[in-house]
Amino acid sequence: MLAARHRLRHRDDFSATVRARRSGSRLLVIHLAAGESRSGSPARVGFVVSKAVGNAVVRNRTKRRLRALMAGRLADLPPGVDVVVRAQPVAADASYDELGRDLDRCLRKVLATTPSCAGRAGSPPAADGTPGVAAPAPRASS
Repeated sequence: MLAARHRLRHRDDFSATVRARRSGSRLLVIHLAAGESRSGSPARVGFVVSKAVGNAVVRNRTKRRLRALMAGRLADLPPGVDVVVRAQPVAADASYDELGRDLDRCLRKVLATTPSCAGRAGSPPAADGTPGVAAPAPRASS
């Protein structure tokens, strides 16, 4: 679970972040806001999984997967950024690994296009040279 200091919880914070920069794919849309007013604060993350994704069981499973994936990537985000991860309806059928790859690609893209974040992320550049989130270590299969 994400610590309270890393969670977006207020409507105004979600609204401001969703109006900022975004990067999307077939599975996810990532919104990122980087303001100078929060420059010393830890990165915060919020999740939007609408009823279009599926019933309550499917939505909650999708949120748990996204929450676990983002928890492992918080250290790679620059301080002071707010991120909203919005699941598209097809995310319900995606595997954990597919969601992880899509999340990494979208984060790299949105961080690279955000002027105050470009080159500031805590991880090395991606294989294509864009700054941002490095791919996580592969999960051990059970």
